[in-house]
Amino acid sequence: QVQLVESGGGLVQAGGSLRLSCGASGRTFRHYGKAWFRQAPGKERDIVAAISWIGDNTYYADSVKGRFTISRDNAKNTVYLQMNSLKPEDTAVYYCAASSLYGSSTPNSEEYRYWGQGTQVTVSS
Repeated sequence: QVQLVESGGGLVQAGGSLRLSCGASGRTFRHYGKAWFRQAPGKERDIVAAISWIGDNTYYADSVKGRFTISRDNAKNTVYLQMNSLKPEDTAVYYCAASSLYGSSTPNSEEYRYWGQGTQVTVSS
């Protein structure tokens, strides 16, 4: 079974940092566009950041620009989300997603075909 597996979530105080990781099992996503989305309670799932398959293009939601960094290591089949200066409003379940072979850094969720189960990030004030 093809799976994306997130890790690195947890509880952190406002102003702190976390690094999320997303690996894969069942197949390789080395050459797929990747993204992180998040969903807070009672809200829709929104794009956080996206990265092209080779890592030369990125997209960030306005709310995280300057605080979050998306990166990837294709040799390890892993994508990361470094989150700094965390705020309580960053509290959400964070999902990793993969789009398509040689995919771009599109923020459009409809272009992402594979999804992880999510990891909870809670930022206390």
